[in-house]
Amino acid sequence: MQVASLNHKMALPREKLDMVWNSILKLDIWISKNGWAGWDPYDVKGSRLSMKLQRCPVLWRIPTLEQGHPVLIRKLFGVRPQVNAKAMGLLASSYVNLYQTEECTSYLEKAKQCIDWLIENPSQGYAGLCWGYPFDWQSRVFVPKGTPSGVVSSTCGHAFWKFYQLTGERRYLEFCESICKFYLNDLNIDVVDDNRICFSYTPVDSFHVHNANLFIAESLIRVGTEIGNSEFVQMGIKALNYTLAEQNPDGSFYYWGPPDELLYNIDHYHTGFVLRALHSIYRTTKERVLFHKIEKCYHHYLENLFVDNMIPKLKPNSVYPINIHSCAEAILCLSELNEDFPEGLETLDRTATWTIENMQDRKGHFYYMIYSKRTIKIPYIRWAQAWMLLALSAYQNRASAARESSKTHVTKEAVI
Repeated sequence: MQVASLNHKMALPREKLDMVWNSILKLDIWISKNGWAGWDPYDVKGSRLSMKLQRCPVLWRIPTLEQGHPVLIRKLFGVRPQVNAKAMGLLASSYVNLYQTEECTSYLEKAKQCIDWLIENPSQGYAGLCWGYPFDWQSRVFVPKGTPSGVVSSTCGHAFWKFYQLTGERRYLEFCESICKFYLNDLNIDVVDDNRICFSYTPVDSFHVHNANLFIAESLIRVGTEIGNSEFVQMGIKALNYTLAEQNPDGSFYYWGPPDELLYNIDHYHTGFVLRALHSIYRTTKERVLFHKIEKCYHHYLENLFVDNMIPKLKPNSVYPINIHSCAEAILCLSELNEDFPEGLETLDRTATWTIENMQDRKGHFYYMIYSKRTIKIPYIRWAQAWMLLALSAYQNRASAARESSKTHVTKEAVI
């Protein structure tokens, strides 16, 4: 009776599904016309000229022109559109979702194209399959382009996992296993104690970043459970323990974990990353203690990172700028957690509607950022389009499944 009630709450009106589906079709058409290559919010900062300017704080103010003249500044800095491995992983997962919803072979073919590109374009010289960004980037350390990261590699690994589950072909599971070997052999691992470890972001840093650590933990636990590799599972659990130990009393998680807590930042999309990774681990392990920790974070998320249960805030204390990445993550996170946390359905529904109505261009792509008095409309492929296709496909997939489940329940109830 309780399950039937949840299914009923998850069902969405047909007109809402049609609105989302039309948005997906427009976005997919735009992506197909544009091709896989595109610009990225961080490609300018990785250009040679930009790297030189970063050494001079006064001159470094120049790249802020990127907000007002994104195309012009890229031409001036010699930045060209590139294929981004993370975008390809996101798109592959998106097309698997769409195929599961519509059973249209073109979506399966597009997913396979993205998967094949990833197989052909990994970072070289590492213990397992891995990928990074196609540009240099400067964090607290300099990270050369192509340096693999746990975040990018886990995103690609998730696509392989979904493709394995869809097709049953073991070679895709073997690719997932290879990615796990990259985590264990090439990333730096901080052993906090016998029960806690933290994986670095890339092989060239020793950062403690909760969402990156959890994405790796999720992969290790999921793949290790599937293939019966106890080492994978144990290492994943230890990484999970590290992050769970740092949950704040209100349920939230900072971006950085100790000893890297230089800035106590909480933002929308990294919170969503944490929630989705924790939820995925819970679905594998069924640990009720983990469920309660997710529940606490989820409630903090709903109460502090939305305006009117509709507009995703970038941070708890600020509305603007409204970032498309936050919007996509909100739709994706609430869709993926909806079966266990149906109380977010109204926010999911309102956020999807608001985002489509306010941030999708007539041409089909989604805008980057809305400020209080202006909108930056540049169509970033990884940051906006790939994430939004994944988010909307997850929304449609979950909502369609729930609607069918609701129909089945009504039929069975009538028979009884």
